[in-house]
Amino acid sequence: MPRLFRMSAVEKRLTTGLRVLRADLLNGDSHPLPPSVWLRWFPHGIVVLIAFVDLLGNVDQMGDGYELGSEYALLCAGVQAAAVVLALWWPVPAWWASTAVTVVVAIAVRAQLLTRQPEFGFPLLSPATVTDVPWPWSPPGLIAHAVILFLLALRLPTRVAVEVLALTALLTFVIEGLIGASHYSSTSPLALVLFLGVVLLGSTMRGRREARNQLVEQAGITAEERARRTLLEERSRIARELHDVVAHHMSVISIQAQVAPHLVENPSEELKENLQGIRQNALEALTELRRVLGVLRSERPSNPDDPHGMADAAEGAAPHTPQPTLARLDALVENTRAAGLAVTVEIEGEARPLPPGVELSAYRIVQEALSNALRHAPGSTVRVELTHFPRGLQVRVINSRPQRPAPPSPGAGHGLLGMRERAAMLGGTLMAAETSHGGFSVVAFLPRDGGPGNDTTAPDAHPEPRPPTPRGPSARADTTGERTP
Repeated sequence: MPRLFRMSAVEKRLTTGLRVLRADLLNGDSHPLPPSVWLRWFPHGIVVLIAFVDLLGNVDQMGDGYELGSEYALLCAGVQAAAVVLALWWPVPAWWASTAVTVVVAIAVRAQLLTRQPEFGFPLLSPATVTDVPWPWSPPGLIAHAVILFLLALRLPTRVAVEVLALTALLTFVIEGLIGASHYSSTSPLALVLFLGVVLLGSTMRGRREARNQLVEQAGITAEERARRTLLEERSRIARELHDVVAHHMSVISIQAQVAPHLVENPSEELKENLQGIRQNALEALTELRRVLGVLRSERPSNPDDPHGMADAAEGAAPHTPQPTLARLDALVENTRAAGLAVTVEIEGEARPLPPGVELSAYRIVQEALSNALRHAPGSTVRVELTHFPRGLQVRVINSRPQRPAPPSPGAGHGLLGMRERAAMLGGTLMAAETSHGGFSVVAFLPRDGGPGNDTTAPDAHPEPRPPTPRGPSARADTTGERTP
């Protein structure tokens, strides 16, 4: 029995090895090499090589074939070779340089043929000798100009390529007429066919590249639109859930708070005030909920001064819902005082008009800070400071040590995160820390013209939020602690 067990184990290992071997060797999976930097420069190297070969060929053709002299031939050939390399970056100037070399060589050859006289010891070249010389395009010059035209058509619009091709054809016929038909071997038909072919090839390749880029761009736009529609659908679903659940319960709370005094015989004034406060808070919560539903259901912000949709996103969905601004700060403070906190408000600096997004964010930061003080520091005193600067608004909310233990809070810890996101969305900053006296401080700076794309790190962009100064029970801030609402 042990013998059989050992054989089974060997067979199992052998089977596993054969399976791995088959998976490794008997497959046609593609494993391409990563793109190399050298491959990207390979076309440039080919063009430089063509320019070098063209330089050598042109020197020989101009010096021996056209008998222009070695120095003159080297100069003209060097300019045309440089034009080939130049076409990689500046194709139109390269075309002008190559054309200028062709014209200069034609004029020089024409002048040489006219000045040579038999009596001076320089007999005219015999027709049999001259007809072997290609004209007006020598093979090296023909190749160089064709490469330049190809690179030009590959980089520039078709209109420019057609204009250059037409001027090249006209120049070819003009240069061909400088010397009689019996003095050269015409290369005009070959040149025109070659030039037309390279221009068509370059324009076709450029068109395919542009079409491919448009397809990629369109695919990206389609994916972005699909993601946006998915996000809108998710937001609409959340809005429906909020409307069906939260709005219903808040409406019930408001109605019950309104009816409750009539169900009690001789209700006290304190009870009436508390029930009225409950009803008022429920109505305000419904108003804010309608605004949030409008934000969730809106596709784009309607206010150009509020690109993040923080102030006007609900205009279409809830046109009768006013957006909370700093003008409603007194009502917010009174509501907090009624809940049992001693709140004072101080406004410093010259008040200036603020964009809707800044006003809304400042209001929400103060609202969240006061809510945190209610939950975590019952019985404390709170100071709200608004300081206007030329470049923005500074908001400071400081509460003292709580006078009694705070009850367990059902908060999920998103309050401070939300405040930071609001400040960052406007290009501002927010600091939250415990004070040395056991209180808590929230300091935010909201730039007047801030945004996520602005650079707020420059020294003169805006003053940094000042740490709390010792002005009462909530003294200076300590940056080591952070509240989790």
